[in-house]
Amino acid sequence: MKSVVLIFVFYFMVFFAWGQNNQNWHWKDFEKDSVHGISLLKAYQLLSSYSITPSPILVAVIDGGIDTNQLDLKNLLWSNPKEIPNNQIDDDHNGYVDDVHGWNFIGGKDGRNIDKADAEKTRIYHQLKNKYENKIIDTLALNALEKKEYASWQEVNKEIDFSAQESANLQYIQMAANSLKKIGANIIKDMGDSNFTANQLEPYQPIGRIAFQAKLSFLRTVNILGIDKSTPFPDIIQDLNEYIESKEKAANARELSMGNIREDIVKDEYYNFFDRYYGNKDVTGPNARHGTHVAGLVASIPDSSWQVNQWYPPLKIIAIRAVPDGDEYDKDIALAIRYAVDNGAKIINMSFGKSFSPQQIWVDSAIRYAASKDVLMIHSAGNEFYNLDEKNVFPNPYSSQLNDSAKNILTVAASSDELVGESILTDFSNYGPKIVDVLAPGNKIYSTLPGKHNHGYLNGTSMAGPIVSNIAALIRSYFPMLTALEVKDIIMKSVWTPKDKEMSFAVPQRDSSKILSAIAKTGGIVNAANAIAMAKIIASNATTKSNKKKRTNN
Repeated sequence: MKSVVLIFVFYFMVFFAWGQNNQNWHWKDFEKDSVHGISLLKAYQLLSSYSITPSPILVAVIDGGIDTNQLDLKNLLWSNPKEIPNNQIDDDHNGYVDDVHGWNFIGGKDGRNIDKADAEKTRIYHQLKNKYENKIIDTLALNALEKKEYASWQEVNKEIDFSAQESANLQYIQMAANSLKKIGANIIKDMGDSNFTANQLEPYQPIGRIAFQAKLSFLRTVNILGIDKSTPFPDIIQDLNEYIESKEKAANARELSMGNIREDIVKDEYYNFFDRYYGNKDVTGPNARHGTHVAGLVASIPDSSWQVNQWYPPLKIIAIRAVPDGDEYDKDIALAIRYAVDNGAKIINMSFGKSFSPQQIWVDSAIRYAASKDVLMIHSAGNEFYNLDEKNVFPNPYSSQLNDSAKNILTVAASSDELVGESILTDFSNYGPKIVDVLAPGNKIYSTLPGKHNHGYLNGTSMAGPIVSNIAALIRSYFPMLTALEVKDIIMKSVWTPKDKEMSFAVPQRDSSKILSAIAKTGGIVNAANAIAMAKIIASNATTKSNKKKRTNN
């Protein structure tokens, strides 16, 4: 028995050492570590050689909520200097009462919050169903706005159907989830640990035959589903339940809708953009998992073994809750952007997106308002494996109504590495060099989770975006004279690229391969060290030119 325990302890120690060394693999440097990270620690080393004092920098996170009690994040949250907490008075007269750390645009004044919402295509479908379904429409008799509305109806009417393949996939995942729940119960009974992972289960020696079979079945199912082996059992079940719930909603979208939950909870006049002082102060909300993870990446929160050094920028995060479980509302996003800008954010992280945007003009105008105030916006490309050169995901730089492209948006696809995946590409990231600008790590990314001390791994372009936001914050903090467009240009021009630009990389699970320039405009992965070095040169040149101009004027 002792030998079994010793073997388990040995394997646990090996795994623990791997985790400590690699849980922040995305910080690593390719030249030093042969890992396609962002060279963050190398960037800190560069900063240590410069005689520069960083300036305070505000980054807004527009998301589904941030846990304000997460201890690693608590001291990094912005505190509104003009607002007295919890006195139920709008001290700064901005229309938002007690907005101490930010604002919640999907809450009601009674304290309730929107948690889950329909997809935008479902909302459009049910809004227009009685008007257009099974009706013969004379398009020649429609005016321009009606034609646009009818075209939108036709598109959602086509996309709202749930395919036979999607239905089969859902049934398979449902069976797998039910099986894992039963198997997991047997393993917990044997191990006595409800938070076990596949990595911990592999070296474990079960006592009975049932537990042994449960172990083999669990490991086989996790492998087939492509679940990360370091994911705790409760998180696996939560992720599967959320996936199943979202797919069941999609399958029943033609018949079922959540109704106007906004009218019940938020109670704003949605189509009146000037009715903007709604919501509440609860920036955490009912499910802050995604937003808390994103916020930790924006701040580049380290694991417990890493000591924050003096080169860490004086960064604060404005928490803005505007993204429910489901599609966000255009009005909330537009107002969230304006709120962030008006409160001094110089970078806005947007790890969300959707395929339909009926009030796109509101968001487009807010993005251009941010541009006029020198604010850089980092947007995650999305996780549907869409070619964004052919398929719209909103928000995006181009405005069909304004007939221009916003220059202050940086769109980010997700990369990986052989250390944590099969390739430096992922099988989920959207792509397309006309829209996507850069790649950044987005597979098995470690960050903060709700709970005082919780951390864990998530995947997605939602993780890639805030990693870039952190680089942008680092640049703007140390080189505040650089504009948003200059920072964007630096991040794009400083990417790591393979020596052979035509080298193809496998796309896992897709039976295909792509060159990086088919993924993103730059054909490369962001690199913090390269960006800092380039920013230093550009900032020094700008300072020299400014000094020469001053001497000439004098």
